[in-house]
Amino acid sequence: MRAKNIPPPTAGNINTKRYPGKVIYSKDLIFKGGSHGSPLEIIPEAKAKEIEASLPIVPVSPSNHFANFLKACKGEEKCRSSFDIAGPLCQVMALGVLAQQLNTRLIFDSKTKQITNNKMGNQLLVGPPPRKEWEQFYKM
Repeated sequence: MRAKNIPPPTAGNINTKRYPGKVIYSKDLIFKGGSHGSPLEIIPEAKAKEIEASLPIVPVSPSNHFANFLKACKGEEKCRSSFDIAGPLCQVMALGVLAQQLNTRLIFDSKTKQITNNKMGNQLLVGPPPRKEWEQFYKM
């Protein structure tokens, strides 16, 4: 049984109603969730109940998603959206966008941070140099 408001992955028709959130299809499970910061649900509900005992326990947070980010920047809380995970995830998403834009498969060397099979893709990954007045903000 499919959750309401989530079209099947191969429907092909465009729904003019917009629902914020995401649907993630894995090999064995389907997850749905609202905007970022909201918890994911496993669908169908029967599957969620079946594996409930094996799921990790997420501690209750003293602040919401947005406040947690700010407090983590100030060193007051541990960030629940860890940059150790978010950084590589953003890189993968950027590579996916480039692969779609170029309509090709890209091979990325994570050690050299280079696309090895597509010169144009590698140039797009690097991007244009910053304007002179912005150079100071691009230095680490």
